[in-house]
Amino acid sequence: MTVYLDMNATSPVLPEVAELVTHFMLEEFGNAGSRTHEFGNNAKKAVEIARQQVADVVAADKSEVIFTSGATESNNIAILGLRDFAEKSNKKHIITTRIEHKAVLEPIEHLVTHGFEVSYLNVDEAGLVKASDLKSLLRDDTALVSIMHVNNETGSIQPLSELCEVLSAHDAYFHVDAAQSFAKLTDGLENPRIDMISVSGHKLYAPKGIGALILRKRGFLRPPLQPIMFGGGQEKGLRPGTLAVPLIAGFGLACKIAQLNAGEWQQYAQNLKDSLIAELDKLSAKYNGQNSSPFVLNFSIPNVNSEAAMVMLKGIVAVSNGSACTSSSYTRSHVLTAMGLDNKRIDGAIRMSWSHNTDALPLDQLVEKLKQLM
Repeated sequence: MTVYLDMNATSPVLPEVAELVTHFMLEEFGNAGSRTHEFGNNAKKAVEIARQQVADVVAADKSEVIFTSGATESNNIAILGLRDFAEKSNKKHIITTRIEHKAVLEPIEHLVTHGFEVSYLNVDEAGLVKASDLKSLLRDDTALVSIMHVNNETGSIQPLSELCEVLSAHDAYFHVDAAQSFAKLTDGLENPRIDMISVSGHKLYAPKGIGALILRKRGFLRPPLQPIMFGGGQEKGLRPGTLAVPLIAGFGLACKIAQLNAGEWQQYAQNLKDSLIAELDKLSAKYNGQNSSPFVLNFSIPNVNSEAAMVMLKGIVAVSNGSACTSSSYTRSHVLTAMGLDNKRIDGAIRMSWSHNTDALPLDQLVEKLKQLM
């Protein structure tokens, strides 16, 4: 049986979460916007419970949680929604990195076509930014800094606390894409200097199609975002449309379960990672990214092409060689390219990612197949 090692692309729904989602689909199926009967009231209560569960992960207030369809939509609202404020205040400078997910890079590129200027923080071979570089790029007209927490390809964890320290003396809004870390690796996300956090449910054992944008208030004011869609005024006017109560309830429960078990899950995942590294060391593997999440390993083996390796490993493990959002046709990873890796190493890069529910890895079979390609 094939072992699924592509959790950074998507994860299975926890049984408890699936049960709750089904309950709200089949039994308490009311519209949270209906105020004239108990079906609507029960749906609204479920949404508010979930809102609190999401907020608790990063010590936010539940009023600061906006439900979306996932991190891609959250990123778009956070970035494009700031446009009016930036234009009116004549602050049209954005700072980001070249290793962001396309759901951050492309909205920013869209703003560039409307007169915005973007500065890119460089990353080193470890895939990490330096707080000192951020400080040097900040300007009086910087409106937004957008830096991901955990990279989806390498798992490299950015130094959020150091970045927040640099931003403590600046009023730019700080947005963090936390799709790969929320509730699993939360250290740093609770920092009140982070204004906006994007979250995706399906990376966290909740269903696809649900996520959140957390908008921390400064004093009593949330970030000055404008909606990018219209019609209905739900979610404080920022995200119109009937709330997906079953998905929201499931997402909230997944956050609660992950938060309660984070330490145990991290240790289990690190043990799996250590066992994999011990075997790959025998093949002279090079590891792409440092200070990385215990849930993922990106590696290259000399003279082994990742496309050939994935074919060879079919039936044993399901892995990837990059972001699921850009994997329909192979192009070299913009993340590994930005890290300055050579083309052979990039072409050989394989990403394996797992969860607390992943059984022991089929190491003997995996190594044997990879040896055949060397």
